[in-house]
Amino acid sequence: MLDHPLTQDSLTTAAEEVAAVAARCADSAEANRRLDPDVVRAVLDAGFARHFVPAAWQGRDGDFLDLTRAVAAVGETCASTAWFASLTASLGRMAAFLPVEGQAELWSEGPDTLIVGALMPIGRAEPVDGGWRLSGTWSFVSAVDFSDWALVCAMAATGGAPEARFFAVPRAAYRIEDTWHSVGMRGTGSNTLVLADVFVPATRSFSRDRLAAGRSVGSAAPCHATPLRAANGLSFAAPVLGAARGALAAWTGYVREKTRNAPARTGVAAGSPQTHELTLTRASAEIEAAQLLLERAAGVADRGAVPPDLVARNTRDCAFAVDVLVTAVNRLFRAAGTSGQSSTNAIQRFWRDANAASSHIVLQFEPAAAAYAGRLLADHDTSEGK
Repeated sequence: MLDHPLTQDSLTTAAEEVAAVAARCADSAEANRRLDPDVVRAVLDAGFARHFVPAAWQGRDGDFLDLTRAVAAVGETCASTAWFASLTASLGRMAAFLPVEGQAELWSEGPDTLIVGALMPIGRAEPVDGGWRLSGTWSFVSAVDFSDWALVCAMAATGGAPEARFFAVPRAAYRIEDTWHSVGMRGTGSNTLVLADVFVPATRSFSRDRLAAGRSVGSAAPCHATPLRAANGLSFAAPVLGAARGALAAWTGYVREKTRNAPARTGVAAGSPQTHELTLTRASAEIEAAQLLLERAAGVADRGAVPPDLVARNTRDCAFAVDVLVTAVNRLFRAAGTSGQSSTNAIQRFWRDANAASSHIVLQFEPAAAAYAGRLLADHDTSEGK
């Protein structure tokens, strides 16, 4: 357990303690392809799972800026832990869109329920008396081995056009296949979740359109009125910010030690002090610029009801920030030289993790650019605000 009680504003403070546990367990997470149970416990004790849970269920009704900063702090030592912390918070927010009866069931044992999820509507659901019969196979479900509940998306037969819906299912309803063998983000344990003809009552389902529009149930908190696309990129970008900051810290310490007793050189040859200065300065500026973009996006998401122009800008900012962060990490990795690629050097782990995380569909710049440009080029008022 952590040393302090949970309070409304303690998440960033608690994140420092989570980061220390994650740093100690990073190597074992890589080797085992899943997080250490001590790390999972630390994340839950810190309050990440309850961060967006409605106050009616003893949650925090938290904000996006606090979460973004806390996730990035964890990511400085282990991007996989940051990914888990970010997603377990985000899934708690999504569960607030369930009918009240479903929320009561999910959080019946407290607000720290570990919810995992799959946002792509890969499964299929058939209506039956009182609910749905649900089947499907969802890959890449992070931390699923530790889950209490899962929130999965499926196409539901409605008599008309199929509708994308989310379904909450308890751990006893699904099985897990060990399929996670990735070059990066190895510790996330993003294995496969399988459901076979499981009954889900109507009280544990809601339409994806409701989540997209920010129409939660039973909560007036701003975080539950935020449209999905205004906030979704933050969930995946914040761990990359942490990984980039971790890479910069690891690279700086590594180069400082490497060059401490190096002889003076003239010119700007590869590996020279001047080259290191340029690399450090440019990478640090890139990382800080990306952080400013992400924190602005978080501030916009914290408004709750976000207008479409700012939704598009947030999507753009998250994707662009990740592009900048990966550029910075790649710059550091190249400048570290061959010894920086050693399996015992943290630089290469941050490099793999940042590049792997950046491939997530939510962080792709091309669709974000199309959405943003489409808003600005349309014949309407494009005032963005501040």
